[in-house]
Order: sequence, then structure tokens, then C-alpha cells
Amino acid sequence: MIAVPSGVRVVVATAPVDFRRGMESLASVVQMELGSNPFCGDIFVFRSKRPDRVKIVGWDGTGMWLFHKHLEKRWFTWPPVKDGVMTLSAGQLTMLLEGLDWSRVTPLKVKAPIRAC
Repeated sequence: MIAVPSGVRVVVATAPVDFRRGMESLASVVQMELGSNPFCGDIFVFRSKRPDRVKIVGWDGTGMWLFHKHLEKRWFTWPPVKDGVMTLSAGQLTMLLEGLDWSRVTPLKVKAPIRAC
């Protein structure tokens, strides 16, 4: 499984991509279509036209990596198909990759304290 370090954004491309693409081609999609830097350390999640497949690309400081998963008996819960991106928390990404409905979990936002006790 993928361990998402603290501070790393998880960016989901909401429109399906051609799953014949490899990691260099997906990095090009990140740069040209999503308007982001594929080498910034963020994790970029892509869906196929079939809802049971996911590809994830990222840069870890030493090289580009590609993760590909195909669920056997279920489908991933995807956001509605539209152009653009959305972000997920690390916990939501874990749920997505397990085939669970991540959209029912919203990360708790806590206001930072003004001073230490």
C-alpha cells in the first residue's frame, strides 16, 4: 500500500484518461492538462473509463513512480466525471484504494491554537 507522507497533496483528475498511458505520459497530463508540476512531490490519481481501475504517479525525490490497481469484484468510488481536479486526504486515498466509499469521510479541520498552554 502507499504511505502518504504528511504535507503531500493527493490530487485526483476527475476526467478519465487513456489507461494505455505510462508514467511519463501521465506526468505530461499533469503538466499540460492539470497545470501542475509532476515533480513537486504531490501524488496524482487518475481514473480510467472503467470504474475498477486506478493509476497513481508521483515523484519521491529520486525518481518517478507508477502505481496501478485493478479491483476484481468491486468498483472504485469516483467523483462525478468533469474536467478539473479535486484533492483528497491521505485517509480518503487509502479508502479509495481499498474500494470503500471515501466520500462519506470528511477530514476533521482543527483550528491551530493561538498559544501553547
